[in-house]
Amino acid sequence: MNPRVIMSGIRPTGTGAAHLGHWEGALKSWVQLQEMGECYFSIVDWHALTTEYQDVKGIQDNIRQSLLDLLAVGIDPEKSVVYLQSAVKEIAELSLLLGMVTPLGWLERVPTFKEQQAQLSDRDINTFGFLGYPLLQTVDIIIMKADTVPVGEDQVFHLELAREIVRRFHGLYGDCFPEPQPFLTPIPKLPGVDGRKMSKSYDNAIYLCDSASTIGEKIRPMVTDVRRKRRSDPGVPEDCPVFVLHKAYSKGDEIAMVDAECRKAGIGCLDCKGILIRNVNDFLEPFRQRRSDYERTAVADILAPGNRRAAERARRTIEQVRGLMNV
Repeated sequence: MNPRVIMSGIRPTGTGAAHLGHWEGALKSWVQLQEMGECYFSIVDWHALTTEYQDVKGIQDNIRQSLLDLLAVGIDPEKSVVYLQSAVKEIAELSLLLGMVTPLGWLERVPTFKEQQAQLSDRDINTFGFLGYPLLQTVDIIIMKADTVPVGEDQVFHLELAREIVRRFHGLYGDCFPEPQPFLTPIPKLPGVDGRKMSKSYDNAIYLCDSASTIGEKIRPMVTDVRRKRRSDPGVPEDCPVFVLHKAYSKGDEIAMVDAECRKAGIGCLDCKGILIRNVNDFLEPFRQRRSDYERTAVADILAPGNRRAAERARRTIEQVRGLMNV
C-alpha cells in the first residue's frame, strides 16, 4: 500500500495518558507513517464525550496529556497535522449531513455498540451521541479526504462501515471522498502489572509518562509464574507476565538468559524484574526527554498551526459536500 493521506485519532479519556499498550498497538505505527504520506492526527475530544459526558472536568487536562504523549513518542507537528477535533467545526456539520443518509440499522449492528453498553454498565450511554460515534469516526476520516487509516483488526468493521457510508453518499449525490483503507497494525496483548491485559480501566498500566522510580514501584510487585513460590522453584517463562514484557523491551541476549535461568531457578524473580525495570526505563527515556521539551508550552500554541491546517482542509471538503447536496 502507498498511502497518500493518513488519518487517525486518540481519545483524551481516563487519565489522558497513553501506556505501553497504546505505543505497541497504535503510536508506533503513527510515527512510522509520518514518513509515508500526509498525516492528520487528531485528539478527538468530542469522542470523549460519547462516554464521559457526565464528568467533563478532566477533559482539558486529558487533552494536554494526550498531546504531550504524541509529541513524546515522536509525532512531529512539522511533519504531521496535529489538531483538536473540536477546533474543526466542519466535522460537526458533516456529521449532521451524513446523519441524514446513514441508516439507523447500520449503527445498531456495530459490534462495539452492545459490547461497550455491557462493559460500561456503570454509566448511561443510551444516547444519540454514543449510537452515532461510528458515524463521527467516519467523518473524522473522510473530511480530511484520507485514504488510509491505521487500525487494529478489532476496528476493521468500523472502517467497512465508513466505506459503506461513502458509497451511499456517492450513490445519492456524486463522488466526493476516497474510500478509506485499513493499514493494519498489530495489537499485542501486553500484560499489565496485575497480569491482565494492560488497560486504563483496570488501573494496571505502565504509562509512557511514568518516572523511573514509578516504573520500579509498578514492576517489582508484578505477578509472576505461580510455580515460583520460593526462590529455588524453577519457573516457566512463557506463563509469566514479566517475561512477556521482557520480550518487548529487553535485548535478545538478556531475554535468552532470563528464559534459561528462570527454568532452572538460576535467577530470582526480583533479579528478573530488576533487568526489566532497567530496560523499560531505557526505552522510555527518549520519550521523557522529548516530553520535557514541551511541558511548559501551552497546548493552544502547539495545536494552533495544526488546527488551522485541518480546518482549512475540512472547509474545502464541506464546500464540496454542500454543492453536491444543494444545501
